[in-house]
Amino acid sequence: MALRVPHPNLSSLLLLSLLTIASAKVFFEERFNAGWESQWVKSDWKRDENLAGEWNSTSGQWSGDANDKGIQTSEDYRFYAISAEYPEFSNKDKSLVFQFSVKHEQKLDCGGGYLKLLSGDVDQKKFGGETPYSIMFGPDICGHSTKKVHAILTYNDTNHLIKKDVPCETDQLTHVYTFILRPDATYSILIDNVEKQTGSLYSDWDLLPPKKIKDPEAKKPEDWDDKEFIPDPEDKKPEGYDDIPKEIPDPNAKKPEDWDDEEDGEWTTPTIANPEYNGPWEAKTIKNPKYQGKWKAPLIDNPDFKDDPELYVFPKLKYVGIELWQVKSGTLFDNVLITDDAEYAKQLAEETWGKQKDAEKTAFEEAEKKKEEEEKKEDPVDSDTEEDADDADDSEADSKTDAGEDGEAKEEDAHDEL
Repeated sequence: MALRVPHPNLSSLLLLSLLTIASAKVFFEERFNAGWESQWVKSDWKRDENLAGEWNSTSGQWSGDANDKGIQTSEDYRFYAISAEYPEFSNKDKSLVFQFSVKHEQKLDCGGGYLKLLSGDVDQKKFGGETPYSIMFGPDICGHSTKKVHAILTYNDTNHLIKKDVPCETDQLTHVYTFILRPDATYSILIDNVEKQTGSLYSDWDLLPPKKIKDPEAKKPEDWDDKEFIPDPEDKKPEGYDDIPKEIPDPNAKKPEDWDDEEDGEWTTPTIANPEYNGPWEAKTIKNPKYQGKWKAPLIDNPDFKDDPELYVFPKLKYVGIELWQVKSGTLFDNVLITDDAEYAKQLAEETWGKQKDAEKTAFEEAEKKKEEEEKKEDPVDSDTEEDADDADDSEADSKTDAGEDGEAKEEDAHDEL
């Protein structure tokens, strides 16, 4: 049967879209359906110290589809490391699109939600914080100061953090993070299919020395006028200005009736600030007609700069991994994708997160409402009970202080190492 199309232009667009999807190369895709564990290797990192956390396969406490599961951190104060292998490839001459979704159900105070792409041969059973990686990407939250998207690229065995600030989402709902790296050395960072940052590897990471530098031999000319404002040469000091006293006798002061000059000494009128005194005279300022602006050294070609036309290339990408330390568990990952087609990544996000986001938000709001109702039922009725409860809370908090401070210190140290 022939396909009947309503308009030739629409037909062309549809055909082009189908061809684009058909030509997309998917290097890795994981939706964590049944059997996902056969593709992922749980690392033994920190297991000897009894600090290796376990992953749960779940859709979470609230979701838009209870059958759509991901993997979630399940134990507090634990290190997590898990990775999957795919056929080794290079992104030379093609785009690299790295995407996944993450949800922090625990109302994260300090912790990461990032993934890593690794190159070459990796012992997955030993994968951990010290394992070299090629790209680290995803949200990171710690206190009030750190709420951003990490985009760290490894070049010449050195990790380079993006210089631009890319704020991340901080609520308890699922969000999709996408990193696109193109053959022209440009990039884009998207959150929920919306571009949040874009630019060039040359300018937004210190991978190479700058192309241009300030001329170290240049000096500001002696006659360069960089004073933007000057005293008005036409402004003259008013006659008698310097004769105005700072203080004057208080006109409202009166000699006390019981004042005795022989015993108290001669009475003098106290002084007050003179409202007519305006301080030392200064001429008003005007725009300097000879102002030349702030002097800047001219830029010259940097002799240390050597271009790398393959700056964007990661030639032996072979693994994707999650490596985290969490004081509070509850971070859920899903829909991990590595492809060369940004349009396919966008469609995948819409088919998963896009279709479920409204239902998930509704489920979250209902869970919060139920939680509030339960807390109201548990609230003490009289003040004595409240005081007892407060004392109990203080006692429990004191007993947990050492463990909590130790865990938070570990997590802050982990962030400092990034």
